[in-house]
Amino acid sequence: MFRTPEGKDIFVVDGHTHFWDGSPDNQKNVHGKQFIDCFYAYHTGLSPKDQLWEKSKFEKYSADDLYRDLFIDGPDDMAIVQSTYLKDFYKNGFNTIERNAEVAKRYPERFIVNGAFDPRDGEKALEYIHFLKETYNVKGVKMYTAEWNGASKGWKLTDPDAYKCFELCDKLGIRNIHVHKGPTILPLSKDAFDVHDVDHAATDFQGLNWIIEHCGLPRLDDFCWIATQETNVYGGLAVALPFIHSRPRYFGEVIAELLFWIGPEKILFGSDYAIWTPRWLVEKFWAYQIPDDIAAERGVQLTDEIKEKILGLNAARLYNIDIAAKKKALASSPFSIAAE
Repeated sequence: MFRTPEGKDIFVVDGHTHFWDGSPDNQKNVHGKQFIDCFYAYHTGLSPKDQLWEKSKFEKYSADDLYRDLFIDGPDDMAIVQSTYLKDFYKNGFNTIERNAEVAKRYPERFIVNGAFDPRDGEKALEYIHFLKETYNVKGVKMYTAEWNGASKGWKLTDPDAYKCFELCDKLGIRNIHVHKGPTILPLSKDAFDVHDVDHAATDFQGLNWIIEHCGLPRLDDFCWIATQETNVYGGLAVALPFIHSRPRYFGEVIAELLFWIGPEKILFGSDYAIWTPRWLVEKFWAYQIPDDIAAERGVQLTDEIKEKILGLNAARLYNIDIAAKKKALASSPFSIAAE
């Protein structure tokens, strides 16, 4: 629980976290090294100096590290762990649902584990979606449209095989479709993360919630136009939020655009752990105000009420989290922090 300087407790749902293994022992080829090195460059380039990790820890951290950083030293009440397999780059996968479910089993009140699938696997993808629902009862999945699969270097949400998968998700009640539509990571294709296919998929699958991670950056303008039109499209702040430290005015531009176009009910907090840890992100976000000239031009403000929605209430609504019941379930936990 995050306690504001005024003494108010804010329920925090971290919508974008990972439990990965990018270590040299797990790297299948040079691309595995390139991928985790690119992640580390984001970490070192956008984090405060006192938040930097040693490379070896960043490549592979423990379940205890994860729990401590999110819930003991960190402000999260709950975290959604997103699965990203990348089996063309990593021997055992980068961030599989099996690995994520292991830590969630230890702390079931804290974690929501999302699955992942690749429509290019055809019938096997449909079978796997059934497996995800029957084995893990997933409420959401993470789509990585630039992931390599043999000779294929990416896919679109509008591909026929993808539509078959989304039809099945809708049928099985897997409502939350998190899609990486943001910065590229070496060696993936920037164009494979383009946002334009979101427009069609969201129109054709009204029963699904499309959470566009990273708000489409660097394609923010395209994302905003699409998300304004499509009532079931949401924006995840992972990657955008760390600019609050390194380029605070740029972050002001981003959050003001999102508030102007899609409003405070459709923006979700995500730390993108372990690229960044959530405590400093939440503290800086709570203290942040949009520069006056930017706020005046857009006619928006980042009020405490809006911050509370972004930090947890919006995700709780999408995942049907009963906050009062969850607080009661977590009441025996001694882990909480107060803003400094």
